[in-house]
Amino acid sequence: MADRQTNLLQGTLDLLILKSLALGELHGLGVARRVEQITRGTFQVKPGSLFPALYRMEEAGWLTSSWGASENNRRAKFYKLTAAGRRQLDAETTEWKRIAVAIGFALQAT
Repeated sequence: MADRQTNLLQGTLDLLILKSLALGELHGLGVARRVEQITRGTFQVKPGSLFPALYRMEEAGWLTSSWGASENNRRAKFYKLTAAGRRQLDAETTEWKRIAVAIGFALQAT
């Protein structure tokens, strides 16, 4: 894990949630754990940001959900990417790669 945590940049939350769910179906807090895992502890998603984003993304048709039992046998809502969610992940990934290259150019400027 990273020594420091970083605030999420605007627009990164959707990308991180979509990427987390591309790796498999998860319940809400599982998504938060997966984001922390795949960013090596750099980003932590708080429930106050996570659950409204999951709801919004489900309304947009990027996710579907179903009720099930969590690993500790509690009732939990599990989320899964839809085909539209996969397309959105591809689009956002392309955009963030473009942004990363542009920032790299800016940082190399002399």
